Amino acid sequence: MTSRESTRFLPIADQGAAAGTPRRSPADWAMLIGFAALQWPWLLRSLDGGRRRAKRALLDRLHLPHDALPNLGSWKADMGLLTLLTDHIFAARPRLVVEFGSGASTLIIARALQMAGGGRLISFDQHRVFVDATRTWLADHGLEADLRAAPLRTAPGGWPGLWYDHGPLPDGIDLMLIDGPPWTVHPFTRGAAATLFGQIARRGTIMLDDAARPGERIVARRWRKQWPDFDFRLSKYGSKGTLIATRR
Repeated sequence: MTSRESTRFLPIADQGAAAGTPRRSPADWAMLIGFAALQWPWLLRSLDGGRRRAKRALLDRLHLPHDALPNLGSWKADMGLLTLLTDHIFAARPRLVVEFGSGASTLIIARALQMAGGGRLISFDQHRVFVDATRTWLADHGLEADLRAAPLRTAPGGWPGLWYDHGPLPDGIDLMLIDGPPWTVHPFTRGAAATLFGQIARRGTIMLDDAARPGERIVARRWRKQWPDFDFRLSKYGSKGTLIATRR
């Protein structure tokens, strides 16, 4: 959820929720405050988006100009995640990619898919302004994707927090990136992505950004128990960690 323009340290948490979405309960507020106190070291670490040398190397690899990416870090994708995505797309050549949280990763995925022979990217964000900005950003580099604004609604599958009102999605998803909603909605809010795991193709891959944070670690433990047909591993490449799950 970032455009190429400068963005604030904290995400816009409450904008983008659908009308009628319940407000946070006192218990949710207490959990949010507790996790904010617990995970401040991870939040500080996330300010580092990666070395400029690594960014230039990735952009050269993708034949993009050096000013194609914004300043990374904070709640944006970092170089660790962007490099992992590029490596995976070049190696696995996915035909269908679904992304939750548009921005820098959308640009990198779209370009990597183009260079790897093509593929469809469906990208969701709750903020229409970011969707429109990202669409223009991609077009400036001769790229396109199926970008959709999806408001946040009460999370399905018994998970707390909010999740994207994305509507029906096709089966056979080869790669799914989960980089939203922000933790300020609820520390476990990204857990609801599991309601789509049944639509992941065999040998398909899931990537969860910010996986080193305490909330995402708890989510990952639940996923491991609920989805034994996936192999999970935590990549510590980059400042925020990425959980990678591959379906057998």
